[in-house]
Amino acid sequence: MALRLDQKKALVAQVNEVAGTAMAAVAAEYSGLTVEQMTQLRSKAYESGVFVKVVKNTLARRALSGTEFECMSESLTGPLVLAFSIEDPGSAARLVRDFAKENDKLVVKFAAVGGELLSANDLPKLANLPTRDQALAILMGVMKAPVEKLVRTLVEPPAKLARALAAVRDQKEAA
Repeated sequence: MALRLDQKKALVAQVNEVAGTAMAAVAAEYSGLTVEQMTQLRSKAYESGVFVKVVKNTLARRALSGTEFECMSESLTGPLVLAFSIEDPGSAARLVRDFAKENDKLVVKFAAVGGELLSANDLPKLANLPTRDQALAILMGVMKAPVEKLVRTLVEPPAKLARALAAVRDQKEAA
């Protein structure tokens, strides 16, 4: 079913709005997937905070213009599904990677992050980025380590004195 002009404008505006706030994007060829498989992909995307849309390439080029994903415009060929990471940079890459493991018909073509186009071979690097919560936990661990070391250093002299006195006491009791 062909889209009317107002529907095309609305679709371009929607994708442009999402691309303007997204952290990363992944494009994958979906030919050969059944409707049920695409529905599964969309439901998993919704659960993980990823915006997934199948858009005609000419409309996608218009939607991506003026965003950091404009670098993808040259590579948009063939039937592609676009996945945009909304919450953290690696969520779309993780979604597509995991779904492609189960369904070999989904083939990753390229990805983009920070205005830079990445090949399909770089997808695992993007997918292995920590989530926001994981990154905060790593940061807190790094920030907490010097304080813990300082406390251990300050506590050690009195503890060493207490151990020495206990050893002297035990030695006198044994004698």
